[in-house]
Amino acid sequence: MRNLVIFFAALITASVAEAQEDEIRKLLSVQQDCWNSGDLECFMQGYLQSDDLVFVGSSGPKYGWQVTLNNYKKSYPDKDAMGKLTFDLLKLQPIGKKHYLVIGKWVLTRQSDSPQGHFSLLFEKIKGEWKIIADHSS
Repeated sequence: MRNLVIFFAALITASVAEAQEDEIRKLLSVQQDCWNSGDLECFMQGYLQSDDLVFVGSSGPKYGWQVTLNNYKKSYPDKDAMGKLTFDLLKLQPIGKKHYLVIGKWVLTRQSDSPQGHFSLLFEKIKGEWKIIADHSS
């Protein structure tokens, strides 16, 4: 009986983790689609809309949703500069019940070049939705 209880507990835990990962994968897929349609405001909906959001890039940490959006707009002023974005998710790791760490690779395909790098994203489940609360991209 004890082994049966352990089996079902493990099965439920695996099902919950799989559902959470599916939600996060869907959010990142929507972000990719938003980017590829040239819509930065749509892309930013995956981030926590708060001054607590942190984005770490080559110039160090920057704080806030609006600051992050403004930096994206400055770096990617039009659809040509944005190119086509693809994500390759390398690892999704739960951290407790409300957080996930996602590590992946990004590639921008543009007419004149193809920059690429890696990212680590910290997600938090807030009011039933997964949001990026920290982004480290290089």
